[in-house]
Amino acid sequence: MSWRPTYRSSKFRNVYGKVANREHCFDGIPITKNVHDNHFCAVNSKYLAIVTESAGGGSFIVIPVTQSGRIEPHHPKVCGHQGNVLDIKWNPFIDNIIASCSEDSSVRIWEIPEGGLRRNMTEAVLELYGHSRRVGLIEWHPTTSGILFSAGYDYKILIWNLEIGEPVKMIDCHSDVILCMSFNTDGSLLATSCKDKKLRVIEPRSGRVLQEANCKNHKVNRVVFLGNMKRLLTTGVSRWNTRQIALWDQEDLSMPIVEEEIDGLSGLLFPFYDPDTHMLYLAGKGDGNIRYYEVATEKPYLLYLMEFRSPAPQKGLGVMPKHGLDVAACEVFRFYKLVTLKGLIEPISMIVPRRSETYQEDIYPMTAGTEPSLTADEWLSGINRDPVLMSLKDGYSRPNQLVFKAPVKEKKSVVVNGIDLLENVPPRTENELLRMFFRQQDELRRLKDELTQKDVKIRQLELELNNLRNSSNSV
Repeated sequence: MSWRPTYRSSKFRNVYGKVANREHCFDGIPITKNVHDNHFCAVNSKYLAIVTESAGGGSFIVIPVTQSGRIEPHHPKVCGHQGNVLDIKWNPFIDNIIASCSEDSSVRIWEIPEGGLRRNMTEAVLELYGHSRRVGLIEWHPTTSGILFSAGYDYKILIWNLEIGEPVKMIDCHSDVILCMSFNTDGSLLATSCKDKKLRVIEPRSGRVLQEANCKNHKVNRVVFLGNMKRLLTTGVSRWNTRQIALWDQEDLSMPIVEEEIDGLSGLLFPFYDPDTHMLYLAGKGDGNIRYYEVATEKPYLLYLMEFRSPAPQKGLGVMPKHGLDVAACEVFRFYKLVTLKGLIEPISMIVPRRSETYQEDIYPMTAGTEPSLTADEWLSGINRDPVLMSLKDGYSRPNQLVFKAPVKEKKSVVVNGIDLLENVPPRTENELLRMFFRQQDELRRLKDELTQKDVKIRQLELELNNLRNSSNSV
């Protein structure tokens, strides 16, 4: 009897990746060369934001998603940070609000004008200072309108209430740099991976560590909650330096449910999970491939589907929210791939092949919408609530009426030796120190030139005054 492989019936078995045509890509963008392990890209249904290379401070560019093609070299940027920008995230409920964090140890909230930037933006609607070292990660709470989490190189996570513009909680249970943060569906649990080789599940309001895993055989880099399955997925490196993924029970982190080796490449593996289709995407930093799996609640748990291959290496990937997808083309996921060498942003659509042109309800269940289910005060008081769901059947047409109102804060100052440290953030890296030195040299040169010009002007006025005196004496 001939051997036959056993196939599991899956509607996503034939999902394929389709790269957008060149005219629908974004070209000519000076993508940052920073080696920090982040995506440097954020996408929503209206705008695409990319961290750019810049001299003196950090900046990122914001482009309407409909404005594809070649971007002008002098396109306006958001350039208020005094250090390199390390992470950017769009507010999930207000399309024109974006948060950024930087090496200057600050977190800033920006309001992008309707239609995009028309000139460089340097003034943020809110500046948040609380970390003592650079801030590497930021995450918006998934169900609450005004709560933002930030993780710094001071090993602390701060919870910001943007309605008052102040930190309301500090999570101080990590002993090294925090590498990744991920929320469960209702935002009641926070999972973190850390450089101290530990995986933690934390109750964010109290800061209490509910579960902790000491990962000796599987060095964790990235972690993601798998929707409502009460599972965690981590990517990392095995003891033989091969790339590896592991599946965990969120209520028992003593041992992983399953571990699977991927390959022997060295680039970081970024996991992306779609709770609507239960599909997991794995994208390696520095390689051009995206593997995708279907996650099941029973063995074998992770079902390999296919792999999207591309020769161009990716620096990072942005992900379009569900309400921004093209449901008519049966698009279930869309990446925005950063190709640094070409200065190119390349949309990649993951498509379920279907012959019918009608709406496919089986691949588009009710999904998390654009309305918050809680206010900041409700969440801080201990209330948990699932996201407000929406249907994609009639397309995304309901406008969101939420408006971000920045709190009016009194200007604070921390003066040391006559220098306001909040107004003049001290340099924290050698590059920042050099940039500050050269800026001060330029300022000194400019002031010297002004003094010289004023000396010349004074001499001219003195001569004119002497001439007037002489003329009056002669008369």
